[in-house]
Amino acid sequence: MDRRRYGYPRRRNRPRQQEWLLLLPLALVIGFVILASRLTDDSGGQLIGSSACPGSEGCAPAFSALIACTSGGICAPSPGDSTFVSDAAPPPITARSAVIIEEPCGALLYGDSVHQRLAPASLTKVATALVAAERADLSEIVDVRVDGAELAVTTDSTVMGLEPGQRLSLRDLLYGLLLPSGNDAAIAIAEYVGFTTTAFVDLMNDKVEQLGLSDTHFTNPHGLDELGMYTSAFDIAMLGRELIRQPELAAIVRTTTYQPAWDGPPLWNGNRLVYSYPDSLGVKIGYTDEAQQTIVAAAERDGRRLIVSALGSSSIYEDAVALFEWAFASSESVCREPGVSALGGQTVELNEVRPDLGP
Repeated sequence: MDRRRYGYPRRRNRPRQQEWLLLLPLALVIGFVILASRLTDDSGGQLIGSSACPGSEGCAPAFSALIACTSGGICAPSPGDSTFVSDAAPPPITARSAVIIEEPCGALLYGDSVHQRLAPASLTKVATALVAAERADLSEIVDVRVDGAELAVTTDSTVMGLEPGQRLSLRDLLYGLLLPSGNDAAIAIAEYVGFTTTAFVDLMNDKVEQLGLSDTHFTNPHGLDELGMYTSAFDIAMLGRELIRQPELAAIVRTTTYQPAWDGPPLWNGNRLVYSYPDSLGVKIGYTDEAQQTIVAAAERDGRRLIVSALGSSSIYEDAVALFEWAFASSESVCREPGVSALGGQTVELNEVRPDLGP
């Protein structure tokens, strides 16, 4: 038998290192595909790398993997439903959803159920104040037609105590809106600025759309529970941030007491944080049966300014303080220096919508 006919050629011994090198390009390709899929945001497919959101003053590179970009260039939550930027675990809270954002760039430091749509209660009045201040001068005089006492009886509303026939400045009405959370003030403002409450509510919804906030819809200017009335912890925190960035409105929400130009008593701020929390910059609280307790709060410490929101809470003050204390102690600022953006040093206002950037 010819051994050569049925024999097999001897296999040449190849070093193991050479066999591994042949698989290396394939491993690199697979790794890149996995990494790209994790860093690409769901809405627009934008790969989040080491730069901040285009059009914003910037999020620090270390934070960039947790953010996406809205149409206004704002640092928004990642698709994940819960996240926080710290080595220390966040404190337990009672709220159904909550957010901490850093005011200068809108960066998300903490989020739990950030997109969950919940009833806002009187946090609605933050949007009411923003639209009013944008559309009218605060010194303009308003002829009051709403009866606060009747509104309190028929709808169980909180009121500032308006009476038909009074003539008050829009500024006085904004204090009545934001301090004692007057639903009568909300209606008076809506009827003056928008001519009708329906038209004014349309302006409120236009405002949230302009800011790129997709989990908010208003049906009235005061926040009483209605079908189709909702917001999210992230959206309402961003609205609170917008309010704090308006000097006249920011001054109102941190005021403890105010005397309108009327014969009635002074107005007191219903937000207990302005009295009990030294770093508080105020903002707004709310409550309805459906919403439970809600809050948007701002605080500043050592030059660092944060915004907290909590929805569906049973203890808003404890929740807010716990989140502030955790964020100030356990996280570092993720915002770049003021005026520095990701666009080659070009400064772009955060509330400026940039259609050219896309969602």
